[in-house]
Amino acid sequence: MNDLQLRLSKEIAQASAVTHRPIGRLLLDQGKIQQQDLQHALELQRNIDAPLGDIMVSEGLVDKQDILSALAAQAQIEGADLELRPPAVEMAKALPVELCLRFGVVPWRQESGALYVATSNPADFAQLRSICGPRAVQLFPVIVDDTQIRAQQKRLYGTQLAHQAATKVPIGESCRNWGQRNGQRSAWAFGVLAVFALAFFLSPFWSMTVLSLWAVVTLIMTSALKAAALIGHIRAKPTDPIQPISDFRMPRVSVLVPLLKEREIASQLIARLSALTYPKFLLEVVLVLEESDTLTRETIAHTDLPDWMSVIEVPEAGELTTKPRALNYALNFCKGSIIGVWDAEDWPEADQIEKVVSRFHSAPSETVCLQGILDYYNSRTSWLARCFTIEYAMWWRIIMPGIARLGLVVPLGGTTLFFRRKALEELGGWDAHNVTEDADLGVRLARHGYKTELLPTVTREEATSRPWPWVRQRSRWLKGFLITYCVHMRSPRALMRDLGLWRFLGLQTIFLAAVSQFAMAPFLWSFWMTLAGLTHPVAHTLGEPVVWALATLFLATEILSLILGITAVSKPGHRHLIPFVPTMMVYFTLGTLAAYKALWELVRQPFYWDKTQHGISSHIDQPSEQPPTP
Repeated sequence: MNDLQLRLSKEIAQASAVTHRPIGRLLLDQGKIQQQDLQHALELQRNIDAPLGDIMVSEGLVDKQDILSALAAQAQIEGADLELRPPAVEMAKALPVELCLRFGVVPWRQESGALYVATSNPADFAQLRSICGPRAVQLFPVIVDDTQIRAQQKRLYGTQLAHQAATKVPIGESCRNWGQRNGQRSAWAFGVLAVFALAFFLSPFWSMTVLSLWAVVTLIMTSALKAAALIGHIRAKPTDPIQPISDFRMPRVSVLVPLLKEREIASQLIARLSALTYPKFLLEVVLVLEESDTLTRETIAHTDLPDWMSVIEVPEAGELTTKPRALNYALNFCKGSIIGVWDAEDWPEADQIEKVVSRFHSAPSETVCLQGILDYYNSRTSWLARCFTIEYAMWWRIIMPGIARLGLVVPLGGTTLFFRRKALEELGGWDAHNVTEDADLGVRLARHGYKTELLPTVTREEATSRPWPWVRQRSRWLKGFLITYCVHMRSPRALMRDLGLWRFLGLQTIFLAAVSQFAMAPFLWSFWMTLAGLTHPVAHTLGEPVVWALATLFLATEILSLILGITAVSKPGHRHLIPFVPTMMVYFTLGTLAAYKALWELVRQPFYWDKTQHGISSHIDQPSEQPPTP
């Protein structure tokens, strides 16, 4: 070993040998804090899973530079400023991105055979060196602010991580290869339409009968699910509210908020999230936007963000710019052991994070996802907004709890989702090409043996209050349901093996039958012909008694939906919607238009993301109107 190597080895040994003086004592000796301040921070740390330095900074006891100086003194190493001397682009080859993200480091510079690595946590450097193997003797740590480290990680590895974000989910569980089969889908679609046209030409009555019977079968499937959910709702005993647990160290929680072309929502979002009662030094809200989204960037640039909020810009990497891809990319830079998702217009309950943390602490290890309840805060904006709120009340307060009680696959919503990070990363995060990445993730969680629970906490958001935006949003949801169904039905036998027969049948109802109901609705509407004295085509094939039996079934399901709607909005905060429940049959006609739009895009534009515009409604329900948590 030459003299240079010996000198470097001694320096590294000194850098790795942390002194016996804790960082709190160092700050006290330097006169940066008082004894009572240190005692206060130590008391907080007993119940908080966060470094002492972060707690003191969050409490305003010291500034970040004081902590960095103390860390450097504690580990006997020097500091650096990556803004003044950023690493060269070629330094990205010095360390794998996976190690940089895992240990929160970034390669800074190479000099005389030594690699200087920026870190904000020198205590973990010895482990990094051991993983690197024989070359580890060349690693030399320098203390740098973690914000600067993350900025340089994005600069050096951003493009690579953006490409990885699009392909994290295994190909067998993803729909990303659909983009290569547009010709095949178009040919199949043309063939199916040709078969239907020929069938109607040769035998119009029997063609109408077959399609009507399929519509009736799927109607029975969805109505049976609704009836079971309604019975379960009526029989269910009131659940005790989740009580915060105080005998464990509260974890850090990171919540991702994807933004796209938002002009007004940023200031509203900050105001709503500022009401959260979870300790802010344990809460990390990450605003995620596309690098090319100048509108949102300018909006945020004119907004003062609190310390617990940060911004991550997702680099361009190909033509794909979807919400799940952005979430996958941002996940790399999150600090929390619990990962959540909110939408830009969300208004969560103040104690939502406490409920999430408490439930994860007491839940079995296989429970890796908690789904909150969604509601609307602009239900009085228009008739459409009122009906949308009724639909959500039925879905989130009766049908979804019913799905959970029956042990079926829970199709996740796109917001108020919280995951154990380890399980989320194990599954590869979200499928970046699926336009309902949430529902797909719910299926993948179930297939891998994990459980999802509904959490009794409400997040209110903005209901789409105009017809065409509603159709666009619903068509994206229906297209995503179809894509998710097709992906997981590639091998029905494997799907049944993973889920079991009961949940396999439930998946047919939740995904296939639900979409079919919208697409086949005109065939069900045709049974109203009997009330007008007209002869239904089915009467010519199966006889008049069958027509009346089917018409009676159709009427019974409408009554069931009416009861379901009234029950869902019967509690305070929703009762003003009861007079509008009978109009839901008119409201759902828009779903048929959305279904045909979804079928067209399924063939021609499977990855097209029809963005929902926020910040439209002028009326916001007052807090007293907020429905209670069930």
